[in-house]
Amino acid sequence: MLLVGGGGREHALATALTRSSSMGDLWLATPGNAGLASLGRPIDFVASKREIYRLVQFCDHKRIGLVVIGPEDPLAEGWADALRAPHRRVFGPGADGARLEADKAWAKQLMRGAAIPTAEGRAFSDPEAAVAFLESRDEPQVIKAAGLAKGKGVVVPESLDEARVAIDRIMRRRVFGEAGRTVVIEERLKGREVSVLALVDGRSIHVLPPCQDHKRLLDGDVGPNTGGMGAFCPAEEIDDDLMSRVERQILVPTVDALRREGIEFCGVLYAGLMLTPGGPKVLEFNTRFGDPECQPLMSRFRGDLLRTLIAACDRRLDEVDLDWDPRPSVCVVLASEGYPESPRTGVPIEGLGEAGEVEGVTVYHAGTKLDERGRVVTAGGRVLGVTALGESLAEARERAYEACGRIRFEGMVYRRDIALRATPAERHVSQA
Repeated sequence: MLLVGGGGREHALATALTRSSSMGDLWLATPGNAGLASLGRPIDFVASKREIYRLVQFCDHKRIGLVVIGPEDPLAEGWADALRAPHRRVFGPGADGARLEADKAWAKQLMRGAAIPTAEGRAFSDPEAAVAFLESRDEPQVIKAAGLAKGKGVVVPESLDEARVAIDRIMRRRVFGEAGRTVVIEERLKGREVSVLALVDGRSIHVLPPCQDHKRLLDGDVGPNTGGMGAFCPAEEIDDDLMSRVERQILVPTVDALRREGIEFCGVLYAGLMLTPGGPKVLEFNTRFGDPECQPLMSRFRGDLLRTLIAACDRRLDEVDLDWDPRPSVCVVLASEGYPESPRTGVPIEGLGEAGEVEGVTVYHAGTKLDERGRVVTAGGRVLGVTALGESLAEARERAYEACGRIRFEGMVYRRDIALRATPAERHVSQA
């Protein structure tokens, strides 16, 4: 099989996939990740949208039977459409389905048409009109770059001046590139945020255990938005009754709405939700596994992931029973100095072996590589996802932070309150 993507999500997926007895050779379309390097073989060219034919030819030559696409960019660029063939399955939606994540304005319109509960909002392609709208609002709003911005395109301004600055940065200065050509301005919902992911084969869905992500860089949910500084699973804020409501009112109607648009969605449907007093509402959709939510999910997954993804591609998801470790899991992201704006790279990492010796811990590599001396060094903003299982959420949290304490690299940044509010006070890990 071929795996596209080279981050922590893909390391977690590869770790689970290679446990399958059906697994043959694993090829990596995005080489470099030091953790993935021990699980698969890199292709010998640079995969790109412009020369996607080379990847098609590679898949034909190597008789690739399954392609798994992890990140959002190649999905939005239509890699799944190009690679899918009668003799080759691709897990991941085509460009039409990936639009649900890649175009927030279109997604908002789809939700309105399907009566899916979401925040009230409007899309703007003119920065002056966007500012005028903000000035007309009495309540603070949320500003989102409509395109793909690596999870960093959401701004929650605390004042009108901050909102004006956000519009200037996103729409005029284009700090997120073409993703900021259009913005969506929404009402600010109040409640607890959770992530609900489901495997979808176009007709059936399998809802996965809920997760809770921590987007802000610093403790107490302050600082800039990031791609995610940690996550835990399951999120206890959402019980079976609420999960049933999410499936009935959000996930199933979304798949049905996509089918009415002529889109047969195969992949992961990720709903970022706010649990408001009036019920769950959609903040955004993603069309792939979340990162870092994938890490605690895959640490708990006990089934055959390869066979499960093949079943999804073959529209046989209703024949699959998913098996989960009953123990909760916690993932703490270790980031580079300067993240998310200008992360420092090339810094040697020590203590990985010692961290992996902590009971229940798996260290997933996100932004790492091997340097010319064979050392593992930082190669991105989010460097590692230290993930632990425990008999309780508190124990999983303690193990994850114990492992974090054994890892060292200059400028290492991480939050010390991942899953803190969800664990009993007497079991809290020291904030020192």
